[in-house]
Amino acid sequence: MNSQADLQAAFEAYMAENTKFEGGNSAAGTRARKALADLGKAVKSRRAEITEVKNARKEAKAAK
Repeated sequence: MNSQADLQAAFEAYMAENTKFEGGNSAAGTRARKALADLGKAVKSRRAEITEVKNARKEAKAAK
């Protein structure tokens, strides 16, 4: 899976569990919190990828 798909899947998992939690299912709150933690990891991963690409472009431009 790519990081874009990871982000989307984590967000969808959070939304599903949050809806259950708002409906009164307390156990879904724990799963929603886990989904948010996974979302945070996916965000950090994507940020690192973007920085890597940005730096590679900067180096390629400087080499010209």
